[in-house]
Amino acid sequence: MKKVFFSLLTASIVLVNGFALAGSAADEVTVSDAYARAVPPGQPNSASFMLLSNGSAAGHAVVAAQSSVSRVTELHTHTMSEGMMKMRQVEKIEIPANGTTKLEPGGLHVMLIGLTQDLKPGDELSLTLTFEDGSSSRILVPVRMLQMMMKQDIGGAGHGKMNH
Repeated sequence: MKKVFFSLLTASIVLVNGFALAGSAADEVTVSDAYARAVPPGQPNSASFMLLSNGSAAGHAVVAAQSSVSRVTELHTHTMSEGMMKMRQVEKIEIPANGTTKLEPGGLHVMLIGLTQDLKPGDELSLTLTFEDGSSSRILVPVRMLQMMMKQDIGGAGHGKMNH
């Protein structure tokens, strides 16, 4: 009986130590080239973009975001539906094991809704990303002026419409 108890105790210690040594998603995902879109004074919304790189053997996901400059911060993507570009909230943004996920205009992004201040080029904002395991990363994001470009379809006949 003592041998079984000792074996179970040893296995428990190994499991606990193994979990303690495993890094959190926030430790394993790095953020680079983060920036937020500058907007004209009074504009209520903006967005933030970045490259998320996962150096671990396990996939991770951003499940929430919070910013110092918006009342609401959501994870979003753009999709084409019935010939119209539509922005939709998503539950999470996946970052594959040993891979990257790019947040960019026209694709995945962090939406800043109900801005509490103007976003001018050269400003910096605080953004906190929360991962599936509950860990979080706080990053400082520079504000940049972006040129808006519409992609033409293959035939060049139109630009489509954007619907939020």
